[in-house]
Amino acid sequence: MSVTIKSAKEIELMREAGKILAEVHDALEQMIKPGISTLDIDKLATEKIRSFGCIPSFLNYNGYPASVCVSLNDEVVHGIPKKNRIIKEGDIVSLDAGVIYQGYHSDAARTIAVGNVSKEAELLINVTKQSFFEGMKYAKAGNHLHDISAAIEDYVIAHGFTCVKDLVGHGIGTQMHEDPQIPNFRQKRRGIRLEPGMTLAIEPMVNAGSHEVWCLEDDWTIATQDGSLSAHYENTIVITTGEPEILSLRW
Repeated sequence: MSVTIKSAKEIELMREAGKILAEVHDALEQMIKPGISTLDIDKLATEKIRSFGCIPSFLNYNGYPASVCVSLNDEVVHGIPKKNRIIKEGDIVSLDAGVIYQGYHSDAARTIAVGNVSKEAELLINVTKQSFFEGMKYAKAGNHLHDISAAIEDYVIAHGFTCVKDLVGHGIGTQMHEDPQIPNFRQKRRGIRLEPGMTLAIEPMVNAGSHEVWCLEDDWTIATQDGSLSAHYENTIVITTGEPEILSLRW
């Protein structure tokens, strides 16, 4: 495993990438409403990312055909935007997008409620988001990587949900996926010791039912095996000498 430590200049470039990505997510969230297609979301994502002079990280990455992953309801991640996939009242929509700014990546995901959703869906979205922040309490120099993993799963389980175990977070920088892999569930090993300058994409993926998932026939979309709802929340962060800095979130 080779975990890169970023310089102050590199972190500044990733900070700018994250700021742009946060604006992209804000624009996408504002457009989501019943009646629009998931392809409409992708078109706006592409336009918005390119308007900042950035490259969509996901477009053509290992053959993925879009700039944003749009996953609905029981879909966990990697949903492919389609013209005939229409968003309805009561849906939950997970958006996962990335940008490349001057050679550096930022990666972030959000799950959005469309109109009035079930109480279970609302709780799932809130718990998934908060589980990220529970993990951030341990994202400090001197702690171990899997302290973050344990805090995420402990919070999720305490609220009656499960963490997906087939998919994990990752390091990020000049590549979208770098070392280390970052599970969202407890490990027997403690993992590497965190150091200032490490840049990580932490992304809890949480199911209302079983943690088991499967891949749909499009060879991309990952969905819950039992058809239960799933939510996703992700930010790119940097480990500092103090509190972690979240690079892809507008405060």
